[in-house]
Order: sequence, then structure tokens, then C-alpha cells
Amino acid sequence: MPLEWLMGWSGSLDRLRDFIGTGIQSFRDCDTTALSTVACLLVLFVWYCYHVGREQPRPYVTVNSLMQSADANGLQNGYAYCQSPECVRCTHHDGLNQKLYHNLQEYAKRYSWSGMGRIHKGIREQGRYLNSRPSIQKPEVFFLPDLPTMPYFSRDAQKHDVELLERNFPTILCEFETLYKAFSNCSLPQGWKVNSTPSGEWLTFYLVNQGTCVPRNCRKCPRTYRLLGSLRTCISNNVFGNACISVLTPGTVITEHYGPTNIRIRCHLGLKTPSNCELVVGGEPQCWSEGRCLLFDDSFLHTAFHEGSPEEGPRVVFMVDLWHPNVAAAERQALDFIFTPGR
Repeated sequence: MPLEWLMGWSGSLDRLRDFIGTGIQSFRDCDTTALSTVACLLVLFVWYCYHVGREQPRPYVTVNSLMQSADANGLQNGYAYCQSPECVRCTHHDGLNQKLYHNLQEYAKRYSWSGMGRIHKGIREQGRYLNSRPSIQKPEVFFLPDLPTMPYFSRDAQKHDVELLERNFPTILCEFETLYKAFSNCSLPQGWKVNSTPSGEWLTFYLVNQGTCVPRNCRKCPRTYRLLGSLRTCISNNVFGNACISVLTPGTVITEHYGPTNIRIRCHLGLKTPSNCELVVGGEPQCWSEGRCLLFDDSFLHTAFHEGSPEEGPRVVFMVDLWHPNVAAAERQALDFIFTPGR
């Protein structure tokens, strides 16, 4: 038995020696320049992977320093900010860029870096992007680079959701009219929010507010709320997603302002559209139509006004935020993670 074991061991050594010798000879036969090139490329690839995973964003200015200082009336970029500690646009924290980068790294560790190029680029260069944007388009929180930009989008940009909303126009209008009957001259019904405007009244009734469902309001508009679940591109899981009924009383002017990001398209379904009401986005005016959707990029400078008579009643739209059609599915999933409410 020991003799057989020794012979087997000797045979294994001989085969190992032959294998090593063959490998050395093959290496000698190869072109040295080609081997050097492959080795250099391998080293560069390893360095790049390490660099992407470990590098922190460049110390550009944070979102807080990008905002213009408020004047005595609390106006920034011509818009009255609510100062709510929960509001992603109105309250900005030092180190936001670092926080976003940390969230992206955490997402990539759980899932993948695949498809994260634009988001990674956008977060690292956020300060430069926001500072260098033309004044016509300046999203105040997050700018995703390389997205096609235009003030208004055609209905085909999100055709399924537009058609679904328009088919349900009578349902949404009916639930609004039920809500509006609760108004009186002495008090604002529960669930409605008054927004700051230079003149008139701008009222909103949120079903989803910055990615968070408002249960009490949803119970008052159950069919409209269920409809949101049927929309394919509705933003409902991050702070840039909203769905609400928006009311402008006659004589109301909303001061020009920018939205927080360019990753979304804001959709207005006209419920009540008196004459002399306009939406102006990037300097281009449009009018609402009852039962029809109007799609626009609210990261452009925009305003709205109702110059009709009191007898015509309020201008009313159902507003919902949809994904920009050029944001890929992998990017949507990552942005939902990075901008999860409360993260």
C-alpha cells in the first residue's frame, strides 16, 4: 500500500511539472507587447471599479447654497415657500449631495451599478449642473443629465395614462364637486391646503403629497385614488410624486417658480376651465380644456393665472406627476430608493 501511494504521488508531481513547463513555454511564445497591453487594461479596470465604489462626490455647493436668499416675504425665485420641515423643496439641508451619494451606494450594494451612469453623474456634478442651467429651466433639488428638455410634452409621451385619465374625467369631476360643496364663506374644509399667492386663492387637495398617501383625503375620493393605481407611470414612491386637485379662484396669479426636478412630467386634467385662464411654461402659454390632459415639465420657469370674472367660477384641474418618458426602468427603481420619503 505505501509503495502504491508513493508511485501515485510521483506520477502527480510529474504531471504538475509538465503542466507548469507547458505554461511557461506558452508564455514565452506569446507576443510580449500584447500581454503587456492586456495586463495594463486589467489593472485600469480594477482601479476604475474601486474608484467608482469608493469615491465621494466632489465638494460642490449643496442645494442649500443654490437657493437664492429669501426676501422679507419669504420668496425664493419668485415663489412663496412653505417652510415645512417635511417639504423636500422648501427645506434644504447641508450635505444633501453627500446624502444622495450615500443612498446611491447603498442601492448599488443591494442591487447593481448597472444602468446607474446618469444618476451617478448627476449626483456628483449636481452643483455644477444647477448653477450652469439657463434661467428658463432650473430644477431646485435634483437634475438628471442628458434628458430631452422641452416645456410641453405631447399626449403620446404617456399615452396610456393620458387616455385613462381622460376616460375617467366624469368620475374625478363628480368627486371634486362633492368635495367643493363643503366650502363655506367662514372656514376651509378639512383636507384642503391654502398656498401663498400675490393675489387670489390657490387651493390644493392632496391624495398623494411628496410620495406619501394622505389617507383621510383618499377616503373622500375613493374612485380617483383607485385610478392612480392603474396608471403605469405615476410617481408614487418618491418625494417627487404628487396627486391633487388644484383650484384657482378668479383673480389668482401664481408667481413664476421652478419645480424640484426634471425626472417627472406634470399632468393637468382639466375639470373646470373658464375663459381667461392660462398656464405659461418656459415663456410659452397654453390653455386648459375640460376633459383633456396637458403635460409639461415643471422644472421650467412657470406660472398660472385666472383672470376670469367671479361669475365664471374657479379653474380646477386634477394634477398628477408622471415619470419623464426617457427615464429608464432601472433608473426609476433607483430614484424611488434614493428619494424614498423620510430617507
